[in-house]
Amino acid sequence: MTTPQPNQPGLAWLAYALLTVFSWGVYGIFLHTGQLAMKDPVNGRYKAFLLVGVAYFLTAVLAPLGMLIVKGATWSFPAKGLWWSLIAGVVGAVGAFGVLLAFGAKGTPAVVMSIVFAGAPVVNALYSIMAHPPEGGWAVVKWQFYLGIALAAAGGCLVTFYKPNPPAPKMASGVKAPSAPPGPIESKNQ
Repeated sequence: MTTPQPNQPGLAWLAYALLTVFSWGVYGIFLHTGQLAMKDPVNGRYKAFLLVGVAYFLTAVLAPLGMLIVKGATWSFPAKGLWWSLIAGVVGAVGAFGVLLAFGAKGTPAVVMSIVFAGAPVVNALYSIMAHPPEGGWAVVKWQFYLGIALAAAGGCLVTFYKPNPPAPKMASGVKAPSAPPGPIESKNQ
C-alpha cells in the first residue's frame, strides 16, 4: 500500500465538492418549502430569504471567524481580496434571491434549479476563459469544451421540459383529481 506524497492533493477536494453538490442540490427544494411554510403568499419568500441570511451569518460569519481565531490568523485583509470576496458574496446572494423570485413567479424547484445548475457551469466556463484566456486564444479551445457547453444546455432543457409530474392528489372518494394544466414553464408533453 502506497502512502500519498505530501504534494499530492488526495481526494479531500472531491468530498468537499460532493458536499456542495448535495447541499446546493437540495437548496432550492428546502427554500421553496420554507417559503410555502411561511403561509404568507405575498411576503413569504422575503421572510424565507431573511432566514437564509441568518443562516449565512451563522455559517459564513461565525464559523470562519472561529476558524481564524483558532488558527491564529492575522487580521490583515488586502483591498483586492476584500473587494473581490465582497463582490462574490453579493453575487451569491443575488443568485439566491433570484431563485426565490423565480419561485414567486410560479417556477417550480425542479425546473428553476435545473436551469440554474445547467446554466451556472456554462457561465463559469465562459467567464473563466474570458478572464484568463488560454495561450493562443479561443483557437486552442478543444471541440470537447463546446460540446460540454451544448450538452449542459441541452441537459438543462431536457430536465426542465420532461421532468416527471408529482402524483395527482386523491379526492375524498378515492378518485384522482384532474391535474392542472401546465404552467408557463411546464411542458405540455409530460
